Formats: sequence, structure tokens, C-alpha cells
Amino acid sequence: MRPWTLGAETSQLANVRRLRFAIVLILLAVLAWVLFSVLEREVRRVEEQSVALVLSQLRSALVVKGAEVMLGGNDSLADYQGINPVALVTQQWRHYQGRCQSGGPDSGNWCFWARERTDSRARETGWLIYNPRQPITIDGWAETSGTLRAWSVTTDFVDHNGNGRREREERLTGLRLAPAPLPGALANVPEGNR
Repeated sequence: MRPWTLGAETSQLANVRRLRFAIVLILLAVLAWVLFSVLEREVRRVEEQSVALVLSQLRSALVVKGAEVMLGGNDSLADYQGINPVALVTQQWRHYQGRCQSGGPDSGNWCFWARERTDSRARETGWLIYNPRQPITIDGWAETSGTLRAWSVTTDFVDHNGNGRREREERLTGLRLAPAPLPGALANVPEGNR
């Protein structure tokens, strides 16, 4: 063998090893990128399912409470409008912070924003508030992170004329949790202060 060919072969082997190493690094980077995007999608899906589960449980509790009120005969369904639906459930969620503080709940948490009392009603009324941790879909609506979402307990009724508003002759049939506009105090809070 000639000495100059041995050096060229060694140099070629080193270049091949560098090329293989570069290809492996590129493949690992692509796999990591795919893994992180799948992980992000799964985290979003888990948060969406968690919110849907909480809403489902609260709606079920409201159906039961509505039936109790109707069968009891002592109270009116209208007396329960705006109540805190979390109070009806025996299970407390880790992400429920109780009464809202000045800027609403922390990211990924729930709270109850109570109205200022202007009458002597025994029940505290207000809105259930959720602050998404990331962009998710709630009840078919796309929500961005940091954008508060509100629900309120309302009465359900038989809508005979289909106009979406209750007239005197239309009977109340139960309680439900409905999307609501944010209370004025929270609607004016800048997103960065939530």
C-alpha cells in the first residue's frame, strides 16, 4: 500500500463517521420535535377533557337539585339562579380556588365570582369562572390561554313559541349551567393581571 492512500482512506472514514453523526443528530432533533408536538396536543386534550368532566358533573348536580326543588314544593327554581354549582357537589376539585380574588383564578383553575349583595337573599349568587392554561375548546368554543370563561346557573323552561325567552305562561322545568358574559369587574381586568 502506498502511504498517501492510507491517509486518504482514514480521512474518508472520518468524514463518513461525521456524516453519520450529523444524520443521527438531525433524526434525533426531528423525533424530539415530533414528540414535543404530540405531547403538547395530548396536554391540550387532557385539559379539554378535564373541563368537560367538571362541567358535566356540575350539570348533573343541577339536574338533581332542580328535581329536588320541584318535588319539595317549598322553593322556586328561580330562587336558585346564579348559585355556586360547586357547592352542590360533594367532591372538591384540586383546581377550584373558592371565591375569586381581584383578577380571577390562576391559569388552569376555577373560582366563583360572587355578586355584590343588593338584597337580603340567603343564597350567594354569581358566576363560575375558568382560566384556560392553554388554547383549548370548551363547549365547542375555541378559548385562548388567559381568556376567562364564565358560566351561570339559570332556569330551564319549556319554550313553546321558540323565541328563546321565557314568557309568563312558559313553565320552569329545571336548573342548568349556561355560558355567561364575564362580570363587569373581570371583563375590565387586563389579561396580564389575571
